[in-house]
Amino acid sequence: MGKKLLQIKQITKYFGGVKALSDVTFDIAKGEVTGIIGPNGAGKTTLFNTITGFITPTSGTILFKEKNISKFSTNKIAKLGITRTFQNLSLFTNMSVLENIMVGMHSHYKSGFSAALLGTPWVWKENRKITERAKEIADETGIGDIINIKSGDLPLGKLRLVELARALAMNPEILLLDEPASGLNTTETSNFNELLQTIKKRYNLTIVVVEHDMDFIMDFSNKIIVLNFGQVIDIDTPEKVRKNPKVIEAYLGV
Repeated sequence: MGKKLLQIKQITKYFGGVKALSDVTFDIAKGEVTGIIGPNGAGKTTLFNTITGFITPTSGTILFKEKNISKFSTNKIAKLGITRTFQNLSLFTNMSVLENIMVGMHSHYKSGFSAALLGTPWVWKENRKITERAKEIADETGIGDIINIKSGDLPLGKLRLVELARALAMNPEILLLDEPASGLNTTETSNFNELLQTIKKRYNLTIVVVEHDMDFIMDFSNKIIVLNFGQVIDIDTPEKVRKNPKVIEAYLGV
């Protein structure tokens, strides 16, 4: 794998008197696929929210390419190249699939608000480029045939693909996936896994994924980080994590 791309250093997060994360420390190398697992309430989504700027850590440091992004806004972090999907889908249900993908490209607009109002040739040209790129991403994620359908009319399996496409439209270096297989059947999960493998190579992505489907995450990941009660209890290969007594205990509640 490549050099360190993302470094999480002693991240702690309190919500009132509750410690959701405690001295969480790990590195993500360029090109890695890192899985984050743990029982409900382990702090997985809180960790994602901290990395992507939705919440600010109480203490600790997050470095992206050696830059401290611990207190950056979500928009600034996304522009740097860290984007995510959500366990609970965050799509505009009254907008078409194509429009939802184009929303993900808003940070790449170069024309200003005044130019947009005036409808200058530059804006028209830029809009055409963005539309064409959004269509390409739709084709790459297998939803090119439904770009004109409102997302609110689609089944869950297709909605997962739309959200993935929108995240890719933001041109990420690191893609964070929050339970991408949640609610999918066995066939959909297998197909989604294969798509992610293809997308990773095509976009040269580094991926971090939170998932409860153990077969999915163990098959997809190079490295597994295990959280329990906000603490890291193991970081290792999928094969070794499966056999760790502490991990087994955390899941079985022994």
